[in-house]
Amino acid sequence: MNNADIISKTITFVKETLENAEGGHDWFHIERVYKNAMLIAQNEVCDVTVVKLGALLHDIADSKFHDGDEAIGPKTARIFLESESVDQEIINHVVKIIQNISYKGGNFEKTFTSIELDIVQDADRLDAIGAIGIARTFNYGGFKNRALYDPKIAPNTNMTKEEYKNNEAPTLNHFYEKLLLLKDKMNTESGKQIAKERHHYMEGFLSQFYAEWEGEK
Repeated sequence: MNNADIISKTITFVKETLENAEGGHDWFHIERVYKNAMLIAQNEVCDVTVVKLGALLHDIADSKFHDGDEAIGPKTARIFLESESVDQEIINHVVKIIQNISYKGGNFEKTFTSIELDIVQDADRLDAIGAIGIARTFNYGGFKNRALYDPKIAPNTNMTKEEYKNNEAPTLNHFYEKLLLLKDKMNTESGKQIAKERHHYMEGFLSQFYAEWEGEK
């Protein structure tokens, strides 16, 4: 099977698998990450097939929607790729990307590194910031029935992986616990440049939010 065929089949598989997914982790999220990854990959020496498959399959079974099971995503991706007779070396690389892409409170040490992981991770993180990132954050907060904001509950920027996974704080806290930290965690030069603009947009949003909260605007 040629690369175009496996990419096409993977797109179909992901669309079907995520048909009823939460709005911030659905096919459109995957498509945006895929586009971001292709944009970044233009400026890097990389295996484009691995980048494409990593982007398409990175959230095929997000642990937060599967009782915290971090093995289900890599396992689902591996089973699919093996069923399509993809080269084992490519499969192993894609699985390692899925295993190491997540933020996990920012205290997670990657056990694997590659330029392809760097690209897909940057692409995924870009979709967590800026206008789309704001929309996704509040969409997920609504999905979990969380408060928008509570001035009495301070953000916790030093959570363990488990604390981050089980965090139920108001949605606005997530900006300080993750979104505003991503700009300085980007891997590639392209990712860093795009992140700067999106970060600035979020800062403006927060200023407006607090002004409206206090009835100043």
